[in-house]
Amino acid sequence: MSAHFAGPRRVVVTGMAGLCPLGSDWKSVSAALREGRSGVERLPELAEVTGMRTQLAARVRDFAVPAHYDRKRTRSMGRVALLAARATELALLDAGLLGDAALGDGSTGISYGSTTGSPPAVESWARKFMLERTLSGIRPNDYVQHMSHTVAANLAQFFGVRGRVQATCTACTSGSQGIGYAAETIRYGMQEVMIAGGAEEFHPIDAAVFDVLYATSARNDEPTRTPRPFDRERDGLVVGEGAATLVLESEERARTRGARIHAEIVGFATNCDGKHITNPDAEGMQRVMELALRDADLPASAIGYVNAHATATEAGDIAESFATAAALGGRTPISSLKGALAHTLGACGALEAWLMIEMQREGWFAPTLNLERIDPRCAELDYIAGAPRVLACEYAMTNNFAFGGVNTSLIFQRWDGA
Repeated sequence: MSAHFAGPRRVVVTGMAGLCPLGSDWKSVSAALREGRSGVERLPELAEVTGMRTQLAARVRDFAVPAHYDRKRTRSMGRVALLAARATELALLDAGLLGDAALGDGSTGISYGSTTGSPPAVESWARKFMLERTLSGIRPNDYVQHMSHTVAANLAQFFGVRGRVQATCTACTSGSQGIGYAAETIRYGMQEVMIAGGAEEFHPIDAAVFDVLYATSARNDEPTRTPRPFDRERDGLVVGEGAATLVLESEERARTRGARIHAEIVGFATNCDGKHITNPDAEGMQRVMELALRDADLPASAIGYVNAHATATEAGDIAESFATAAALGGRTPISSLKGALAHTLGACGALEAWLMIEMQREGWFAPTLNLERIDPRCAELDYIAGAPRVLACEYAMTNNFAFGGVNTSLIFQRWDGA
């Protein structure tokens, strides 16, 4: 802990960027959200997997490894780490910290997550070692590409970061835990700057994981009509990919260097249901929202918008809706971005935080795409559907829930220079 630490500090967002199925900059993503466009597409190659119901996915279509990324720095990176590196580079540029000495002086750390490492590297090991019983053809960097902390470790090497590295690997809460833990690290004086976020690359195995649980959408002939969070006609989730990075700083440091501040993180909580490894639990979800409110020292009535996790699974949507109603009441506007982005797994918490902050700054919030008829089994909430909602919102909450009963809740305050 810093010798100068004198108490909890305010934590602000000074840089943010991401890559997702709707685009790789806010201008592109904003236009897509306003126009009601979907990032979901049909992938015929998924039909080649015997027994696979779904043929749908949402990929980052316009991504290419930048020409200035030399092989020495990228040979240990799979696609998941490359997506994270590009999102982080753009976020650091946005923060005015790309190439800054602070990245290498120990005052900057990393808190970043993904569900797993890069699946193709896992395939290489499994095929050669397990099936062919040989080491021939296994590349030295295959393990580094698929190790669970590959994203955080590669970002540290790529940007020369010498502070602490925290790798979050909690499935769908990886990105939101990455941001929350980064905020706590700054709040309590462990670091001055944190690179935080989450990433995921699409691979057929990701779709297969949910397919064997009968949790995927099989609307293969109408990909843009699914997933359908909170909708009575939903039939499951769609797996996606992407990456998003927030650059966090202590408010004092940001002000001192004259940084542009996007928002302030005022509340964070994470907990575990402790009941079931895969089934959602409304009580645990409710509790994590209440803990985040307590952390922010806010009443439930202060929250002006909720970004729901809402993946378009029956059990998850229903449990989350009742948890939200119990924690916040039924009047807070709520929507899910997964109707447009699909479920980007380890990236979703970071992508949704980034996009929510952008909308909060501009005073509008996207509707849940494909929400046409609310499932009557869901709680009565103010669901944003059909068109964007113009809304002045000082405090916005974003929630994520993962296998293992892991829950997160983040609260951001719109920055007004106070």
